[in-house]
Amino acid sequence: MTQLSVDPRVRTAMVSDCLDAIGVRNNVMDANIKPIRLSMRAVGIAATMSFVPDSQYDEKDPYATAINFLDTLSPGEIVVISTQRESLSAFWGELFSAASRGRGATGVIAEGPLRDSEAIAGLDFPAFGVLTRPFDYKGRMRIQSTRQTIICGGVEVNPGDAVIADADGVAVVPARFIDEVFAAANQKAQTEKSVLKDLLAGKSVREVWNAYGVL
Repeated sequence: MTQLSVDPRVRTAMVSDCLDAIGVRNNVMDANIKPIRLSMRAVGIAATMSFVPDSQYDEKDPYATAINFLDTLSPGEIVVISTQRESLSAFWGELFSAASRGRGATGVIAEGPLRDSEAIAGLDFPAFGVLTRPFDYKGRMRIQSTRQTIICGGVEVNPGDAVIADADGVAVVPARFIDEVFAAANQKAQTEKSVLKDLLAGKSVREVWNAYGVL
């Protein structure tokens, strides 16, 4: 699995700018996908799941597919969930978060509701979704696929793509651009540190722009 080297000061906005610079201009997810706590930030390699509506389920082992998926998670992966933009149920909760954190996953992104939000926050597990709902997905939705290409929040996500999420949103970096984009984002974070210092010191915006070409 690709190992990400990301400056902790890199934010989603910086990555979005770097994607724009290489012509990838539509890889930020829908604006309604939000963290359960504003301070949350997650960076990782996508491990994907896809749900579809279905009232049928195996009464003896209703979570078999989810269990098998969770048990494959590796350190540095971030779970990304397609829900077909449905809100029939929650798609993630406290125990899935605990299992994922225990395996070294860095967070979860869902285009549908979460549940157990306070408990997830208590685990300090970065979780992003569209509102909350207490319903279990059993008997309402089922997992259609895992580790396959999905559409989440209007963006194509492939296993192995990089994802960064924070209070501003969720950006997806296609695998082939990971090194290029995060090298540029790391440099941008360093430059913006100097820009911020100069602006706070009272230098004019024009002077700072001419010096760094960053705003």
